[in-house]
Amino acid sequence: MIIQRSAMPVEYKEAMRGGSGTVKLTHLVDESTQQHVRLLAELSLEPGASIGLHRHDGETEYFWILAGTGVVNDEGTETEVKPGDVVITGHGASHSIKNAGTVPLVFQGIIITYGTSS
Repeated sequence: MIIQRSAMPVEYKEAMRGGSGTVKLTHLVDESTQQHVRLLAELSLEPGASIGLHRHDGETEYFWILAGTGVVNDEGTETEVKPGDVVITGHGASHSIKNAGTVPLVFQGIIITYGTSS
């Protein structure tokens, strides 16, 4: 299966998770093509925009930073992130991310849900 960029839905979220500004999400897959994945998207935050502090219970979220610079609050510790960095948050941990630069902060967000065995 191939999903072309032009077919990927784009969504804009204001004050995502209590953050500031607008987050642009380009959904790389939809519900019909994902399994154990709650989110697979490219996210873009304009300078000063952020995703507010939130927890990940029953899942793990990965941010792969593609462009720009940001600051991640990882369980209370703030760290600068740049292209190539990966942020991993799961098992009840919390995080937030803010664009701390002068160009858009672009990253892929992947949320994997914990499957249950029968």
